[in-house]
Amino acid sequence: MSYTLLRGSFVIRYPDLPRQGPEPDGDTVKFLPDSPALVEALPRPSGRPANINRRGVSVRLEAIDALETHFEESHQEDAGAYAARDELLRVLGFTNVRFWEDLPNKVQSADQDSLRGHVLTNGIDANGRLIAFVYAGDHPGTDGATVFLDGPLVDRSANGQLLAGGLVYPAFYATLPGELRTHLAEVSQAARRKATGIWPRSTADPNGAATVPDLEGLERLVIWPKLFRRIVPYLAAGFTDFDGFDAWLRADAVHRDDELFLIPKLERGNLHDVVKGSGQQIQLTMWPEDFIISPDPAPPGTPVKPPLIAVGDLLIVAALPDPAGADSGHESVTLLNLTSRTLDLAGWGLADAAGGHKALTGAIEGGAALRVTLDGAVQLGNQGDTIILVDPEGASIDQVTYKADRVKAGRTICFGR
Repeated sequence: MSYTLLRGSFVIRYPDLPRQGPEPDGDTVKFLPDSPALVEALPRPSGRPANINRRGVSVRLEAIDALETHFEESHQEDAGAYAARDELLRVLGFTNVRFWEDLPNKVQSADQDSLRGHVLTNGIDANGRLIAFVYAGDHPGTDGATVFLDGPLVDRSANGQLLAGGLVYPAFYATLPGELRTHLAEVSQAARRKATGIWPRSTADPNGAATVPDLEGLERLVIWPKLFRRIVPYLAAGFTDFDGFDAWLRADAVHRDDELFLIPKLERGNLHDVVKGSGQQIQLTMWPEDFIISPDPAPPGTPVKPPLIAVGDLLIVAALPDPAGADSGHESVTLLNLTSRTLDLAGWGLADAAGGHKALTGAIEGGAALRVTLDGAVQLGNQGDTIILVDPEGASIDQVTYKADRVKAGRTICFGR
């Protein structure tokens, strides 16, 4: 199962905006990638590009769903929601984290506002967040490299640790490879058998229905968070019992009645097929690990593949990462203009895996190559690196990666296309 490695920093507080910073919870955290351009190369199953800016992008932890600390001015059971959040921050290395009394989801202070870490991701979700497994500390691999993700590596992720500790529910989307889904289902089932974390208090599940008299009563319960996120707007619409819940779900197949694959039945269904409600009682009839959730569909005509990181008008065709003698000021990247016209390079740039950026100038005649000597703003690693070509709009137009075994002193690497 191949995932893309992104190195960077997890961020829980903005020192310049102490009351307007991120709101980490048990399955979402802010991440500032070293190479933001790499995010543009990720698939977009729902057609939504990454919601990324200079402060980073939110990461939605793959395969888990934590109790909500905040959702449409509501929340789930405080003890379970905060336990998952606090454990995620601990696993990532944050210490002495304190939250504002009047803004309980924003960090007031901590020993660290940000910490180095990395994610293994395979796409962008419908809200513009990275879908990823998250890890503390740096990864030895090259930024943007492909990493094979298996069960033991998943277990070392914060996602896996939270699931094993019984602090979160499973939530398996179709973006999760089958072997990982099977493995994580076993992890979650083991936690449930041990009755750890939230499981002793879990309700509205196959073991028994939950009684929900009103929103205040709902906020005290431990139930599957996606079901909670459906009940909140249902109650807000004025319903006082669940007699109409099935019809309400079916009325919106995208935002309410999620498409599912029911594993025990080997057939497709929807959320209404696994929820039973009447009077003031509501219940999941299958455990969350027994069905696969389809991502929100992309609007008609919306691309789900990343923008071109392949053959375009301008390509990176060669690089010299280890020139004879001193590297600084002598490394180079060679570009090739595939068109018949002259391309103006004003506004274009080269980026490396560490986030360095070199602005390009001049022009390349049609069919010609241009050797760009690097001046230190972009430095090519001798242990492997990724080079990205960015156009004037900030889009990644081409990307190449090389490993250490291709680096030889004084020898140019040619990227076969």
